Amino acid sequence: MAVPSPKSPEQSERSRKYDRQLRLWGDQGQQDLETAHVCLINATALGTEILKSLVLPGIGAFTIIDNEVITEEDVGSNFFVTADKIGEKRGSIASQLLCELNSDTRGHFIDECLLKLLDLNPGLFKTFTVVVTTSLHEKEIIDLSHKLWTYNIPLLVCQSYGFFGSMRLQLAEHTMIKTHPDNQNPDLRLDCPFQKLKAHFDTYNLEALDLTNHLHVPYLVILYKHLEKWRNDIGNVNALPETYKQKQVIRDNIKNSIRKHENGTLYHEENFEEAIRSVNFAYNRTSLSENIQLILKDEKLMNLTLNSQPFWIMVKALKDFVDNEGCGKLPVRGTLPDMTADTFKYISLQQLYHEQAAKDAEAVYNRVQQLLQHVNLPDDTITEQDIKIFCKHASELCVIRGTRIADEYERKGNADNEISQSLEDPDSLIEHYIILRGIERFYSEYYTYPGEIDEQVEPDIPKLKLCISNLLSEWGCMYSTKEDYIHEYCRYGKSELHSVSSFIGGCVSHEIIKIITRQYKPVNNSFVFNAINCSTESFTL
Repeated sequence: MAVPSPKSPEQSERSRKYDRQLRLWGDQGQQDLETAHVCLINATALGTEILKSLVLPGIGAFTIIDNEVITEEDVGSNFFVTADKIGEKRGSIASQLLCELNSDTRGHFIDECLLKLLDLNPGLFKTFTVVVTTSLHEKEIIDLSHKLWTYNIPLLVCQSYGFFGSMRLQLAEHTMIKTHPDNQNPDLRLDCPFQKLKAHFDTYNLEALDLTNHLHVPYLVILYKHLEKWRNDIGNVNALPETYKQKQVIRDNIKNSIRKHENGTLYHEENFEEAIRSVNFAYNRTSLSENIQLILKDEKLMNLTLNSQPFWIMVKALKDFVDNEGCGKLPVRGTLPDMTADTFKYISLQQLYHEQAAKDAEAVYNRVQQLLQHVNLPDDTITEQDIKIFCKHASELCVIRGTRIADEYERKGNADNEISQSLEDPDSLIEHYIILRGIERFYSEYYTYPGEIDEQVEPDIPKLKLCISNLLSEWGCMYSTKEDYIHEYCRYGKSELHSVSSFIGGCVSHEIIKIITRQYKPVNNSFVFNAINCSTESFTL
């Protein structure tokens, strides 16, 4: 028998270093993180906080694009610049200090204007996994949005302004396999057991078991036996208990089958108690969710080509499996929840699910190989391990198609309606999003931020109010922004508070990690933070 080789020192050191996060997104997620290249535009306090929270978990590389120099204001809010470096390039100093946090990460710095880069070297942005920006102006946001949408590169536009912050995510298309749903029911197939599973269940005769074996029967066997009994009682071999009353009948039947002492009291049989607790979810019908049905009908499956993403090739193979071997069902997941049972009985049952999952995955893999040959892609484009993971998480598949940020600015999407509806809620934070948009408009018209110069705080208030009113008019909103809010934003004068930037930076870095690892669903698609009362809200614009 082959003995596996021991782990190398590098592997054990990596596992020790990133142990806690490996528990969240696994080896594959960490590998995705370590091969990612994130671009940050403007190394503000918010920008460096975002990168800090990516460098620490081991992002492969980052590039800072920033042509600003360090000012006294930067030193007051940005922990990754120092007073002795005032006048030097902000991006260069920030890059050096960020790299000191983790020797596994490579940092780069480009001293150039964003608009000039977009004009002279747009292909640079194709090399990035994700692009995140801070303190951009309207024209820069619009031009960058158009370019990255074409390249299908995710974009996050972020702001930290006084006691408020925001984030807007642009995803053209984002596919996920592991979404880690909060409350996912186990894949038990009690309503339609595969052949070997049914044969295994049929080997049990609960009434004939001695007490010791009766105490250690896996609760799945108990549930299956009582489902069969209930079906026979009602004369319908395909029925499932759906109502509370029907499920209660089965619970009572299970309870009545617990063995009794000579004095009539019940033995404490944990496996039967587990079966009673599991009635609610264990008898769910094995079927395709609405989300999975939509994915299996996606137009991307119509004409696979050499340029098709591996995800869509696997989905096409999955669809073919569902339509044929799967008989309308997804591959067996192959995992079982913990349960009270002796080791032999549990492992025997677990092995049946593992074997069926492997058989289903092999069928999907064979179909994938046929598709790869059809589109002239190498056989190793999608590995057998990729298919096993894909089949195990087939019920979690998710496709997000977002909206382009530029469309929101150019009024080509549905953002106007979403903003109008959100304004009907007096407690909504959408008003702060509108003010931040008004500040961008203010800069486009006056080339300065409201209140940036102390003497201009009061004169800038009516100017900002007019910019916001014009925006609301363009959106068709009959709404007037609160005067106190406008005064407050003018008083901020573009200042960043480190605590606010740190919070927003953490939130943004979480979203970037979700995008890079393609695990967990990212926010859809706008987020606002109010540090005054520590409230947050997300919107779909």
